[in-house]
Amino acid sequence: MSYDDSVVIEAPSDSFWEVGNYKRTVKRFDDGHRLCNDLMSCLHDRARIEKSYAAQLTEWAKKWKQMLEKGPQYGTLEKAWLSLMTEAEKVSELHLGVKCALMSEDFEKVKNWQKEAYHKQMMANFKETKEADDGFRKAQKPWAKKLKEVEAAKKAYHLACKEEKIAISRESNSKADSNVNPEQLKKVQDKVEKSKQDVQKTKEKYEKNLDELNKSTPQYIENMEQVFEQCQLFENKRLEFFREVLLEVKQHLDLSATSYSNVYQELEHTIKSADPKEDLKWFRCTHGPGMPMNWPQFEEWCADLNRTLSRREKPKKTGDGVTLTSISQTGEQASQPPTYNSYEKNQNDTTEWSDDETNNPFNSNETNGDNPFDEDHSGSEVKVRALYDYEGQEHDELSFKAGDELTKVEDEDEQGWCKGRLENGQVGLYPANYVELIP
Repeated sequence: MSYDDSVVIEAPSDSFWEVGNYKRTVKRFDDGHRLCNDLMSCLHDRARIEKSYAAQLTEWAKKWKQMLEKGPQYGTLEKAWLSLMTEAEKVSELHLGVKCALMSEDFEKVKNWQKEAYHKQMMANFKETKEADDGFRKAQKPWAKKLKEVEAAKKAYHLACKEEKIAISRESNSKADSNVNPEQLKKVQDKVEKSKQDVQKTKEKYEKNLDELNKSTPQYIENMEQVFEQCQLFENKRLEFFREVLLEVKQHLDLSATSYSNVYQELEHTIKSADPKEDLKWFRCTHGPGMPMNWPQFEEWCADLNRTLSRREKPKKTGDGVTLTSISQTGEQASQPPTYNSYEKNQNDTTEWSDDETNNPFNSNETNGDNPFDEDHSGSEVKVRALYDYEGQEHDELSFKAGDELTKVEDEDEQGWCKGRLENGQVGLYPANYVELIP
């Protein structure tokens, strides 16, 4: 039986000392590698911004220098005006320098440190992660095995207590029942005696296993602490390195401009305020050996502890109406178009609205070139003219401008919508009171 198979106890708390809860510490190795990637992406994005800003400054300076040289301005004021272009060119060079420093120094430094600190293995995880996981697993295995024995003994003891209570209850009922013969009563009494012996036997085994577990706990704590400190040392190197890189990035970003002095002072203070030792202390107390632990103790069996929890029902989704928007009127129209609120032409549809083209019944690919509204309405078709602009809000609605002519192929329904056909052959719905009949 492997170690994973032998440990089937569900951790009753999130304490570091519970079986398997060291995984959060091991996960820091994978998180550290990902954070290196995040830091490199952050620096790359900032370098791209610096490059773009420098290019815009250069383009602006070139444009206005040419305009001033060809314009009517002259004399010293022209030189003063041109000095703005000179300033822009110099600032552009500074920001290009920032871009180069971020990429060639800071970015490459993080990349090289990541490569040296983390060693990829064949199974898509890191050597450092596996070593930490193996160390914790080895340190926890003996204690976890004894804990499993304690849990099994406790379960057997509590079950024996339950059987004893049932046997005593049956004995009392048998004594009160005159129809029970002495032989039957004797069997019941023997059952009570046997259950009491089982309770005593399982209790002794429970206490013995618990005592053995408590004796092995100090060694368990020492072994786990040793592996944890090795993980802390590695994480301390990463934290120290990140602080060092951030300070160097600050030096590259700080152009020592007067208007930026307060910003960079605050930035430097914030970065220098980072204390890896405090971070490690916080992690130790929040997710490490500094966490409190409710060590296993002897527990008497109690029938009141057996209860069931009801499952909470998930809330049901409710559908909302759709409000038409983007209905515009041309400046030539004298009257305002009617307003449609809570459009209910699809009120029997309980699914959520989607504009996915795969659900569009009017998509040419879905209908193989056939219009789903191509029906024979020649007997009821009439010509109408649009009074207002209308832009269809769903895939089955028409869009037209005031003055456009179209053909009505079906009369108005209960919600005030008609089916019509545009001159290009498109068939769909439109508001009935947005058009008028053509005499």
